[in-house]
Amino acid sequence: MVNGFLILLLCQLIGELIVFSLDVPVPGAVVGMVLLLVGLIVRGNVPEGVRTSAQGLLSILPLLLVPAGVGLMVHYELIVSEWPVILAALVVSTFVTLVLVTLLLKWMSQSSVSQADGDRE
Repeated sequence: MVNGFLILLLCQLIGELIVFSLDVPVPGAVVGMVLLLVGLIVRGNVPEGVRTSAQGLLSILPLLLVPAGVGLMVHYELIVSEWPVILAALVVSTFVTLVLVTLLLKWMSQSSVSQADGDRE
């Protein structure tokens, strides 16, 4: 379990270093997760230590959301003053996400149908 947790932390550290050195406007943790995903895809399976560590972190996930709730309370006045902009951003981003996922699903389903037809021939 310690080795798995170390792998997770190293991925995050490498992600933070990449973001810091390249001045990319993406959180280092996100870059670290992408690196972890690529590593797991290349490996072909999830090592037991990483699986155990990830399950342990997922079991306390609600506790990890407490800082976000505190941030909402700390910036309450800002949120109240800017609520129309926040609401518009949420609505537009939700709509864009729905459209993109629908188009992607449609494209992927057509692609899989054409592959299945090709396999039958």
